[in-house]
Amino acid sequence: MLPAIYDFWYQAFEAEKASGQQGWAYTFSFLNLFQYITFRAASAGLLSFILSVIFGPRVIRRLISLKVGQPIRTAEEVHKLAELHGGKIGTPTMGGVLIIGSVLVSTLVFARPLNPFIAVCACTMAACGLLGFCDDYKKVKEKKSDGISSRKKLVWQLVIALVAACFLYFKKEISGFGASPQQIADGLAGYRLGKTPIDMGAVCFPLFKEEIINLHWMIIPFFALVIVGCSNAVNLTDGLDGLATGTTISVALSYAFLAYLAGHFYMATEYLVIPHNRYIGELAIFLMALVGACFGFLWFNCHPAKVFMGDTGSLAIGGALGTAAICAKQELLLVVIGGVFVMEAMSVILQVGSFKLRKKRIFRMSPIHHHFELLGWHENQVIIRFWIISIMLALFGLALLKIA
Repeated sequence: MLPAIYDFWYQAFEAEKASGQQGWAYTFSFLNLFQYITFRAASAGLLSFILSVIFGPRVIRRLISLKVGQPIRTAEEVHKLAELHGGKIGTPTMGGVLIIGSVLVSTLVFARPLNPFIAVCACTMAACGLLGFCDDYKKVKEKKSDGISSRKKLVWQLVIALVAACFLYFKKEISGFGASPQQIADGLAGYRLGKTPIDMGAVCFPLFKEEIINLHWMIIPFFALVIVGCSNAVNLTDGLDGLATGTTISVALSYAFLAYLAGHFYMATEYLVIPHNRYIGELAIFLMALVGACFGFLWFNCHPAKVFMGDTGSLAIGGALGTAAICAKQELLLVVIGGVFVMEAMSVILQVGSFKLRKKRIFRMSPIHHHFELLGWHENQVIIRFWIISIMLALFGLALLKIA
């Protein structure tokens, strides 16, 4: 919306300038602000926060009236953990609709929705959110902790991820990263990576100023793996009040910063030597909207939570973050910046693998946040300490940009 207003104003302003007259465009010259990504990204974050806080109580009341309480696993399933989480029975779930709604509205207001990076991230988020909603609905309807079968959910995740991956690989504006031939001819890109603009099939990491490998079309299944893996990792992290929400804030904020830098030719190519695309900066607005929405949701989701995001929120957030990492050509860096998500997912993989192969458990319970609960940590201690780890990993990941 605001970019369209700016475009209309700019055309009128240029016409007035050419004619030497001062009309309405000159009077409303403050609309020039709408061209700046920094202004629109900050505004998007603020608007999504306000929307979440204002509509949060209404959404919670509506979810309570619909009796969509979160089913809690029984003592037979989780033993001692059932005693710790018994008080959460009946807390409304599907609160992720609040996050998704706030993000999409803020993005429509402040970003260019037809920007390919915005479009693919928003659509992936909405599609994963719909899948999560179906899963939550089945849990609530059947009053069981198991929703859609794992196999069926994985199949649908792969379908969504493959569609997004194909769009990312074949879309012309996305597929060309780095300096343009004209910029190279003008001597504006004197760095190694910029001399041959990389394509979407390249795999990069900040420590290496050249692409690590180019997978060409085989990058499509890799992209799908990133999206599905991130979506499931966030879902596994969402087991304590505010844990996934707070961790998402640090990860989304980091990638908003990365997207903004990657969209600026000089900062990306001459100073940091990271993949550059002139369209990618707009993605910072979407990610800042996600940051604001998570802050607003955390208002109600902090311990003791009044609402849970459910799979509706966790699958949507994970899908959006995985897609954003691909868009910024920093897929491998997500392992560092999203280290808490990786730790949670790996704890489940190791636990299941160890039990099947050795008939022994590595952790008292997985995901790993439950392990620390059973060690005697209070829920708040686990949450805040994991937030601290997430912030430190995000800072470390950003620091890697300028090591080499």
